[in-house]
Amino acid sequence: MSYSDPTKMGILACPGAEAFADQVVRKLAGIYKRRFDRKTQALAARYHITQELAVRKINFENDADSSSIYIPGPTDKFRTPRFKVNARHTFFPNGEVKTEILESVRGKDLFIFQDIENHQPIPFNDGTETRTMSVNDHIFNLFVAIDAAMQAGANRINLVLPMYPYSRQHKKKGREGLTAARVGAMLENLGVERIITLDIHSREIENCFDRLRLENLHASFQIIEKLMTIVDIQNENLVVLAPDTGAIDRNKFYANALQRPLALLYKERDYSKVTRSASDSNISEMRLLGNVDGKTVFMADDMIGTGGTLIKGMKNLKDLGAAKVICAVSLPLFNGSAIDDFEEAYHQGLFYRIIGTNAIYHKELLQKEWYIQADVTGLFAQIISLVHHDKSLSSLLDNRDVVARLIKKQMERGGMKQGKLDLATGTEGQGGQTLQAGTDEVFPYGAAEKK
Repeated sequence: MSYSDPTKMGILACPGAEAFADQVVRKLAGIYKRRFDRKTQALAARYHITQELAVRKINFENDADSSSIYIPGPTDKFRTPRFKVNARHTFFPNGEVKTEILESVRGKDLFIFQDIENHQPIPFNDGTETRTMSVNDHIFNLFVAIDAAMQAGANRINLVLPMYPYSRQHKKKGREGLTAARVGAMLENLGVERIITLDIHSREIENCFDRLRLENLHASFQIIEKLMTIVDIQNENLVVLAPDTGAIDRNKFYANALQRPLALLYKERDYSKVTRSASDSNISEMRLLGNVDGKTVFMADDMIGTGGTLIKGMKNLKDLGAAKVICAVSLPLFNGSAIDDFEEAYHQGLFYRIIGTNAIYHKELLQKEWYIQADVTGLFAQIISLVHHDKSLSSLLDNRDVVARLIKKQMERGGMKQGKLDLATGTEGQGGQTLQAGTDEVFPYGAAEKK
């Protein structure tokens, strides 16, 4: 298969994941167009021919290698592959669901997208009716789509799950199940080869797999980019705060990268109580290690659920004299009445902004003055491309030194005063990612652990 003609890649979106999948498809199209342009330019220079002739020769080779008579499209231009796989999703009156793949995927490297936290009305039956799906509904719909892909003869099945199902049920504290592990085992038994997810709640979950690989991505670079649009890093009296002990490593990176002090908000919880809303948190006591008086506080966590813990923490920080509170999360779930609770907390002056990603689909959140969305679809597109071509992921490391050098460079150039991260050295349109010289891999912070 030609590197510039990824016709064996397919993107299948489950109900609720269409918006995210469509954005990733657009980013993939841009990635392959740039790769094709670089390749034809290099070949033209190497063999002393025009770039137009190099394009025609590559297209001729692709046509000759195709199992069809030829690949549709012009012969003198890049032919953007149609990554998206057509499918029909049916919801029956008794609650059963069915996925029908409407084109051949035999031998393809299939990436199945599912947003298990999409609780917006979702169209079924060719758009004639809508349903609001629970997490369990989405999971079973994913099972059905995987089985359809297996029956259709897909070569490899990869899952793109920005939110890993049941990721918070990864520890056994008594007579309870390890549901995060069991869900992974079920997916593995269905024939899934790889899961691509974002900021998984615990890396311990990966230990439950025998053959399945887990690619755990992080949105730290994209979040830093957005932070710089609302905070003057060069002049702001900023402190980075870990909202609990589980978030220390994540916030330690931000403190090191931004060269700011690190504080910790230690919490005591009453685990006999289940948090159901922001006003009904199970936090019994909080203690601050560090100083926030008169400072802008930036804290990062993996997710916001009901938000009760975070709102209580924000109130505590304001009581301790924090001038401004900014929070960043990779997975903005905002379950239950969380959006309304945060709206009320915002009008009370408990926080300034919340930065989240588009990994979870929310329409209402985007209308809020206090919410800023970071785009991670470019990061997912790059990982999908590398996985599809069996290319090494070793360059996708914890690149805190690269981020630190970039931040230092921007501070020296004064780029942060305008509140905009200069991405002139990055990959165009890829949401704040930098390109490692001489390769096709991007270098987003912490995009994957070392392979």
